[in-house]
Amino acid sequence: MDVEVLGAQRLRFADGSPVRAASAVVPFGDGHLVVSDDTTHAAWFRPGTAATRVRLLPPVDGHELFDEESGTKHLKPDLETACRVSVDGAPAVLVMGSGSSPRRMRWCLLRLDGGKAEVVVADMAEVYASVAAALGIDPDQLNLEGACVVGGSLRWFHRGLPAAGLPSASIDLDVEAAVAAARGGEAADLRVTRPVHYDLGSVAGVGLAVTDVVALPDGDILACAAAEDSPNPRDDGPVTATALARIRGDRVVEVVPLPTLDGAVLKVEGLMVLDHDDRATTLFVVIDVDDPEAASWSATLHVRL
Repeated sequence: MDVEVLGAQRLRFADGSPVRAASAVVPFGDGHLVVSDDTTHAAWFRPGTAATRVRLLPPVDGHELFDEESGTKHLKPDLETACRVSVDGAPAVLVMGSGSSPRRMRWCLLRLDGGKAEVVVADMAEVYASVAAALGIDPDQLNLEGACVVGGSLRWFHRGLPAAGLPSASIDLDVEAAVAAARGGEAADLRVTRPVHYDLGSVAGVGLAVTDVVALPDGDILACAAAEDSPNPRDDGPVTATALARIRGDRVVEVVPLPTLDGAVLKVEGLMVLDHDDRATTLFVVIDVDDPEAASWSATLHVRL
C-alpha cells in the first residue's frame, strides 16, 4: 500500500466552535457524523450546510464537555466507535463507548425520523465484562476503539496497550443481536465470540495499536494505528508514529506509515470509505490533535492497494 494526503481541513460547528477530540466518522443521512470522545454531542456534516450538533447522551453531572484541566475527564463517556448498521431495513449508526471505565460502557443507536436524528441509549456493562473475559484481560484494561460489520458479525476492536504486553485484538458479536440489545433488548444475551490478537509491529520501541477500522468491499479490513506511549487506557501519551494496516481474515498482511500533515503526526482516529476499486481506496478520516481547545482535522487519503 501507499498513502497520499489529498487535502485536509479543520472541523468546526456553524458557530465557529471546534469539533474536539474527533474519534470516529460514519455515513449518516445525506452526510456524515463525526463522533468526539470528550463531549455528549456529535457533529453532523451535510452538503451545503454548516455542521450541526446531534445529542448522543444527556449531560453528565451537568457537563457537556470534559477535559483534564477542568477536572471532568473522569466523567467523559469516551465514545470511540461509530459503525453503520441496519434497523428494520433502514440505515442506522451504532456509537459505542471505549469501556475503559464504568462510565464508558454505553451504546447510542441513531436513526433518522423525518430528517431528524433520534437516539436510544443503552447501558452495556454486561457486554463489556464478557469482552474482557474473552480477551483474558481485566475490565479496567479495556479500550475498544473501532468496529465494522463483517458478514453477519459486528467485529469490535480493542486497541490494547502493547507497551504493557497487551496487543490489539478483536471479538465478534452477532450484528442483529447487538442492534436488538442497543434497542433495549437483553444485553446479557449477547454472545462474544472469535477473540483474535494482532501484531502490528512497533516504531522506535513503541507498539502500534488499532485506533479504528473499516471494512472494504473485497472483505479485507483497513485499520489505522498509533504508536502512543500511554501509561494506561485512559491517559494520552506521546504519539511517535502512525500507520495504516491491512487485515485479511485474522492476519495482518501489510502495515505502512501514514504521512505527516504540516510536519505533525497524523493521529487518525476515524475511517470512512469514500470510493474503492481493485487498485485503490479513497478514505475520509478524522484526526485527534490531543488538545481540548483545538479543532480536530479531517483529511482525504488516497490509498493505492
